Amino acid sequence: MTGASRRPASFAEDRGDPAVAPHVYAVTFVRHGRTDYNAAGRLQGQVDIPLNETGRWQARRTAEALVERYVDGTGRPPIVLSSPLKRAVETATIFADMVGAEVHVDDRVKERSFGEWEGCRWSDLEQNSPRDFDLWKRFQDGEMRHGAEAKAMVGLRGAQAVQSWACSADETHELFVFSHGAWISQTMQKLMHLDVTDPTYASMCGPGNGHWSRFRLLERDDGKLLWRLIEFNNGPQVPAGVDWNDPFRGADTEASVPPVL
Repeated sequence: MTGASRRPASFAEDRGDPAVAPHVYAVTFVRHGRTDYNAAGRLQGQVDIPLNETGRWQARRTAEALVERYVDGTGRPPIVLSSPLKRAVETATIFADMVGAEVHVDDRVKERSFGEWEGCRWSDLEQNSPRDFDLWKRFQDGEMRHGAEAKAMVGLRGAQAVQSWACSADETHELFVFSHGAWISQTMQKLMHLDVTDPTYASMCGPGNGHWSRFRLLERDDGKLLWRLIEFNNGPQVPAGVDWNDPFRGADTEASVPPVL
C-alpha cells in the first residue's frame, strides 16, 4: 500500500476541479462493511474499528459483485484507493486481491471526525446533549460544538483526493474508492456542486455498509470534469430471507448464509 497520490499539473484547490487532463472512465465510491460499532449504534468517525464477521461477509459479497459488473470483460484495470482506517482498508483489500491490484491509501479519504462524540452511542448523545443532537439531525451543526470537522472541509479534501486520483490515469482504467458514509456523502455533494445550492450538505445521504455509488466521468466544453451519477446506494443481491446486516441469524447458518462463506 502507498499513501502517495499523483496530482494533475493544474488543480483548483477551492473547488477540487482539475483543468484539462486525462481521466479514468468511471469512479465508484464503496462504503466499508459492517463493524461492531455499526451494530451497536455507535458513532465511529475516525475511531479505527475493524470489520466484524458480518462486515467481512459483506465485503466479500460486495467485491464479487463489483468484479462481475465493472471489471470482468471490460479491459479496464481498476485503481483501488482507500481510507487509512482498518474497516475501509480491509474492505478494499478483499476487492483488490480478487483483481490483482494494489491498495493505495490516502489520508484525505479518511472519515469525517466527530470530535468528542466519537465512540458514543446515538442514544447517549440524545440523552446527554439533546439540543446539539437535535440540531445535528436537522443539519444545523450541533456537532460542531463538540469538535467535529466541518462538512465543507471533508467535502473539499475528499474532492481534491478523488479528482487527483481520477486524473492519474486515462479512460482505460477505473477508480474504486473505499471509504465511509459521511465522507462519501460530503465528497459526492462537493463533486456535484450541490454544496452551492445547499451548504448544509443535507441533499444526499451516504450509502449503506458494503454499498456503492458510481459516476461516469465526462469532459465538459470548458475542460473540467462532469460527474454524472449513474448508480446510487447500489449493493449485491442476496437470497430471499437473508438479512444483509445480520446474515448469521437463525440456527441453520448453512441454509441462511449464501455459499460465498
